[in-house]
Amino acid sequence: MIPINFNGLVGWSPKNTVSRLSPESKTLQARVISGSFILLTGSGLVTAINFAYNIAVARFLGPTAFGHATAVYTLLILISAVTLSFQIVSAKVIAQQNSLEGKSTAYRGFHKSAWECGIVIALLLLMFQRVIAGYLNLPSPILVVLLAVGVAFYVPLGTHRGYIQGAYGFHSLAGNLVLEGLVRLGGSLLAIWLGFGVRGVIAANAAGVAVAYLASSPKLAPGAPSELHLPDAFREALQAIVFFAGQVLINNCDIELVKHFFPPTSAGLYAAVALVGRVVFTFSSAIINTMFPVMAGTRSEQRKDHSVLVTSLLLVFGIGSVIAIGLRLAPAWIWTALFGSQFAIAGKHGLPYLLALYAATTVVYSLSVVIIAYEMSYKIANTSWVQLAFSGVLVAGICRFHSSLQEVIWIQLVLMLALLIVLAVPFLWKTLINPENVRTSSTVRGIRIIRRVPEDEVIAEFLKSDFENSAFEEYQESLRELVMQPHLDDDLENAKRRALLFIRHLPLWRELPRGTEWFEVEIRPADLAQIRVFPRAMWRKLARGNFAITAVAERIRTYRSRDVSVRTFLSKIASLRDWLRQDTQPGAVLLIGLNESEPLTILDGNHRLVAATLTSPAAMQKFKFFCGLSPRMAECCWYETNLATLCRYGANRLANLVHDAEAELERLLQSS
Repeated sequence: MIPINFNGLVGWSPKNTVSRLSPESKTLQARVISGSFILLTGSGLVTAINFAYNIAVARFLGPTAFGHATAVYTLLILISAVTLSFQIVSAKVIAQQNSLEGKSTAYRGFHKSAWECGIVIALLLLMFQRVIAGYLNLPSPILVVLLAVGVAFYVPLGTHRGYIQGAYGFHSLAGNLVLEGLVRLGGSLLAIWLGFGVRGVIAANAAGVAVAYLASSPKLAPGAPSELHLPDAFREALQAIVFFAGQVLINNCDIELVKHFFPPTSAGLYAAVALVGRVVFTFSSAIINTMFPVMAGTRSEQRKDHSVLVTSLLLVFGIGSVIAIGLRLAPAWIWTALFGSQFAIAGKHGLPYLLALYAATTVVYSLSVVIIAYEMSYKIANTSWVQLAFSGVLVAGICRFHSSLQEVIWIQLVLMLALLIVLAVPFLWKTLINPENVRTSSTVRGIRIIRRVPEDEVIAEFLKSDFENSAFEEYQESLRELVMQPHLDDDLENAKRRALLFIRHLPLWRELPRGTEWFEVEIRPADLAQIRVFPRAMWRKLARGNFAITAVAERIRTYRSRDVSVRTFLSKIASLRDWLRQDTQPGAVLLIGLNESEPLTILDGNHRLVAATLTSPAAMQKFKFFCGLSPRMAECCWYETNLATLCRYGANRLANLVHDAEAELERLLQSS
């Protein structure tokens, strides 16, 4: 398997990524195709080398010993979840640094941690060598010991390759993969010729990893800064681990389970069949490896037509389909000639059938990986957790259904089709079909930012608008001047207003992503298409799935219902319309969004702004608009409501239970 690499912190689109490829010189599709061509060429060579390696080992050692060697090597691939996690995060962070010094600093930090993890995993393998050897029916625990040596180098190898790909060094990455394959092949042939058998093959695999590590050491800048700001590094690492844990389980758990449940000869036959899955996934990985750094370096408006996603899906499907059809049409004698007569399978479900079926399964899964990787390139992708859940179901499914090799592959195909449907349908609806998204992407040019404002000013304006609420009744007389005539240069006053606001709005405010930047903005009538009402309570009934403020206003104009609750709600809107027609100051409206050109959600001021929309453009101009922007705003349930954001909200509510806003306010009042 070729490690998949991704660049760019999820949820933070780099605008000044240092790259050998100029965004102005090539279209996104051209960059994906050209980069894919480089990696596909390298992958083709690596695949040929790996294929020669597997044929040689299978032919000279036979099905049983070949099964032993494949099972041990598959353990290494399972551990690649850790390697690839370091690779994805380091590549993304390195790609986002604007200088060689910054890239060097990022690399050094990840490389040190990778070595620590590699050593820990190697020690764990040494501790449980006999247990692992017993479960996989291996002839000797020494095979696990040899694997542990390779693992110690394999984890930090991920940071080396992450640095290479973070700089878009596709030629160097392909060359490093070829070097590893050549050492594996040459070392294995030499070991078999010298009579070391399976032990020599595993030692050659470990040597291949070590040589690839030593040959890929990057050239770093001297005197790099000691500190580097890495936003959301923990969330990045968690996402990477979740993604690759699911990936390596789906791609490799079947080999280990078949080795456990089936006789050694059958396990060796299945290992030969599984080779085609690795070939298909190798080619798919080359395309994904190119797509991810390209997408990570783009701005949101460049992603709106999803051309890169479509191009990547078509490339993966086309290449995989050609391989699967070719395998089905190839006569069985080709495989027995390559692997040896011991690999012959009698009946209509022989090697061509099993090989084509396995290749089709891998193609379906690769399409799912493209979708997950595409989302991961610019945000925290909840789909990684879906993949991890399916990997667990796959393990359980194979444990339950394994009466034959054919049944093992079919259970994988069915579950991978289900995974693709679960991932593709919501994604297509949300990003390609939903008419609200299409309309927004084609009409919105972006609101105009007037000035940057401190958070204390936003809180002061928010509190002014909401101060008459009964939640503040106890303080309305004593703190009215503090609220209505704020002195923003007084830190103590600002702290009091914050504590006062948190009496009612702590869960709301703390849900906003850390680092949200606030701006005063101008909202013109033409900008209303970009604004959505807060998706809660009565607004859901009125919106019917379309929360655009213009659509909601039109629904209110034409609403015909005897529902008492709705009528009461509409009466409140009507009263606000009358109020806005008077010479009044309606206060501030708070908006939140990803950036000034993406859809914005009203955080405070739904009723007032809808009433103004229904009244006249002049009424809308009475408001002062503040907008909180963060590339991580999609994690906030006020902006985007889904299972993940609601879980985050629940966790934040629990964390905020210990915060007593009233006690904090009393302390501040006494201190003054």
